[in-house]
Amino acid sequence: MKAGWFRGYTLVYLVFLYAPIVLLPIFAFNDSAVVAFPLAGFTTKWFDGLWNNPPLHQAVKNSLIIAVSVSILATTLGIFTARATTRYNFPFKGGIVGLIMMPLVLPEIILAISLLVVLLGLGVKLSIFTVILGHTLVCTPFSIAILTSAFQTLDKSMEEAAMDLGETPASTFRLIVLPLVMPGIISSMLIAFTISLDEFIISFFIAGTEPVLPVYIFSQFRFPQAVPVILALGTILVLLSITLLAIAEYFRRRGIAKTGGKDTGGFL
Repeated sequence: MKAGWFRGYTLVYLVFLYAPIVLLPIFAFNDSAVVAFPLAGFTTKWFDGLWNNPPLHQAVKNSLIIAVSVSILATTLGIFTARATTRYNFPFKGGIVGLIMMPLVLPEIILAISLLVVLLGLGVKLSIFTVILGHTLVCTPFSIAILTSAFQTLDKSMEEAAMDLGETPASTFRLIVLPLVMPGIISSMLIAFTISLDEFIISFFIAGTEPVLPVYIFSQFRFPQAVPVILALGTILVLLSITLLAIAEYFRRRGIAKTGGKDTGGFL
């Protein structure tokens, strides 16, 4: 009896969670500016409208620059942190790691306001650069979580064997460690890219006058005639996010299989 109630609750929850995503492409291909049933017919004109929109193009360009930069920065910081926490013991290790991972549990509105106050207090002009800093703060804990799992599956004996054969610690890290954790690095970069591309709250507070994609989408909902075009853009973003997450999960599982570790769950 309890199992039946649990299955029913799970089904209702999944429908509630994913129904908007299913409706998104339906209305994106609907030949009507009004988002409502019944549908008026099939059309691709809303997708065509994406190509003749210079403000959107600038917002996409800025968001791609931010997302690529954040994926590189967050993953680099994640590599150093994951390597240090899995390989070495040092004073206050647990507290330091807890502080680094704190953005995972703090409300983003608090992070955004704090960043805004600090940046304005330091006299830093709000721009793409400040958005990169904010997104890196948010994405780094995700990268650390992914890369820590990758580093934990490494066999230390391989590093020791390489050093016995004359390799330095730096060359061992470059020639042995990095290739083994490369699937985790790729997975981390893809996850950080996806999170940065979709991040709205921090972008809204510290982007200044620079247009970024999430803020642009939010601003367009004030104009009813722009809603179908935004639905078309949302459809593309959902497909892109699903694709990137699937690729990240593939590389995560490949990395675990490569090192002979045990899969304890993932993104998908």
